[in-house]
Amino acid sequence: MRLQHHPNPDPELFLEFHGKTVPTDETHIAKAIEEATKEIAGDGKGISHTPLTLVVKKNGVPDLTMVDLPGITRVPVHGQPEDIYEQISAIIMEYIKPEESIILNVLSATVDFPTCESIRMSQRVDKTGERTLAVVTKADKAPEGLLEKVTADDVNIGLGYVCVRNRIGDESYEEARMEEDRLFNNHPLLSKIDKSMVGIPVLAQKLVQIQATIISKCLPEIVRKINDKLNMNISELSKMPKKLSSIAEAMTVFMQILGSSKESLKKILVRGEFDEYPDEKHMHCTARLAEMLNKYSIELKKSDSSTENFLMEEFGVLEEAKGLWLPNFLPRTAFLMILQRKVKEISGAPVEFVANVWNYIGTIVHSVLMCHSENYPQLQ
Repeated sequence: MRLQHHPNPDPELFLEFHGKTVPTDETHIAKAIEEATKEIAGDGKGISHTPLTLVVKKNGVPDLTMVDLPGITRVPVHGQPEDIYEQISAIIMEYIKPEESIILNVLSATVDFPTCESIRMSQRVDKTGERTLAVVTKADKAPEGLLEKVTADDVNIGLGYVCVRNRIGDESYEEARMEEDRLFNNHPLLSKIDKSMVGIPVLAQKLVQIQATIISKCLPEIVRKINDKLNMNISELSKMPKKLSSIAEAMTVFMQILGSSKESLKKILVRGEFDEYPDEKHMHCTARLAEMLNKYSIELKKSDSSTENFLMEEFGVLEEAKGLWLPNFLPRTAFLMILQRKVKEISGAPVEFVANVWNYIGTIVHSVLMCHSENYPQLQ
């Protein structure tokens, strides 16, 4: 029920459900709600998760939004599903769980408050009671001990209690309020309850104040969430492909893709910045290239056999290179033979290393280009 203060003396009432609006008036509102309920939940005693909204625009009403949740049913009656309790509990919990909600617990003065199922449910989501307000009805039926009940607060109702007397029979709103005033002013027991805790007008005023406090408290967080959602949607929107109607526009987009790809490659290949691929270790290029270089260094050392029989091969080559020439001048052919053997031993490692690096960088460039052109499958 959405109550809205309206300067117009003629009240406006309408129901909203299933995407449609049904106008009504104060005289026929009960019948309109019954008909809408039948349309939503059927003729039986089942319940529906679809909300039925009553909008009341009237001069003098408080600006307030209230949700009247279904009463808790433990035992299913004829026509109700077996899991009626679980269904109702799920609906209630969905509405009372959000931190922005004020829980309005309606309790009968005739029952023991700590045994109420609604109290237990509200305590599960609001242990401190800071957003729970209790409304005590049928005060005239059980006035004995009511003052002690609402002042002792055994069930931790943080926002306090308000005792009310509802309309009976065909009483008008004004007549009901007069009877309520008379009851809490003249009854020997109920007149002792503080006047800030009795009456429908007091309840309405309290709810408006509490709702205003809750809104002012939660508004910054709501604004933050809206901005986060907006920024996320804007980011997603900017990634969506643009409508290209000419070759010039297509070339512009293509150059933008190349430009952004080039910048990404600079970051991951040169500067070692991986913010675009935080969890993809394969794309952390500087680290992977360093690993490949270290591996190449190890393989290069393994392929060199000079550590075994140190200088023996060199001595053998020099022996074979002896000839008739000046002493202490070693022949060039001996050095060339030794060098060629060494180069031949390691010649496979650099070629393999270069091929591995080239293939790795190729996969990186391919991945980056595919990422930046994901919205253009034809280009991919």
